[in-house]
Amino acid sequence: MIDTILPSGVAAAELRAYPPDLKAHPGEEHLIAKAVEKRRRDFIGARHCAREALTQLGEPAVAIGKGEMGAPVWPRGVVGSLTHCDGYRAAALAHRLRFRSVGIDAEPHASLPDGVLDSVSLPVEREWLSAALPGTELHLDRLLFCAKEATYKAWYPLTARWLGFEDAHITFTVDAEGTDGGAGTFHSDLLIPGHTTDGGAPLRTFDGRWLIADGLILTAIVEG
Repeated sequence: MIDTILPSGVAAAELRAYPPDLKAHPGEEHLIAKAVEKRRRDFIGARHCAREALTQLGEPAVAIGKGEMGAPVWPRGVVGSLTHCDGYRAAALAHRLRFRSVGIDAEPHASLPDGVLDSVSLPVEREWLSAALPGTELHLDRLLFCAKEATYKAWYPLTARWLGFEDAHITFTVDAEGTDGGAGTFHSDLLIPGHTTDGGAPLRTFDGRWLIADGLILTAIVEG
């Protein structure tokens, strides 16, 4: 599903069912040696997807390390993003010569737990939700959270800096909506200085796409 909200040139792979024989890459086992089983399965599954995406790009299916803040360390010349939630793991990768950054996120299509929304949203975003939620069956509060996560994942590789939930204002368009899903775009206005470490233009905004289907919310940003 994730490939439907990604542009041409981005390779993606996903797992819905976890293969019983799937094991950690030997070069990654030390990163999860003390992790609980759920954490191991998420780590192994997402990186398995990443190696499938690397193969699609014509790159070797190598071990993928972990850097500061837990971000994956990609092979030279590759950018990408990982995500996982209950019942789903995915990766999206691209060549750096074509795209600056990729950020994806997946969440269950369900409301946020009580008390979470105020800590992950701006007042103007909560005002939008108050107006939009009564007329839809979509869990737009969780969609907002999912878009914030994709925004951070696209931001961090280019800035090496934290981006708080309060540091991006996200607005949405709805292109399609049904009783069990929908699709559209979103726009992230970055509210803190966006100077980057790659020598490129400072970041001011991101534009992304979202999809709700099969009980999942998916968001993706690909910065050109």
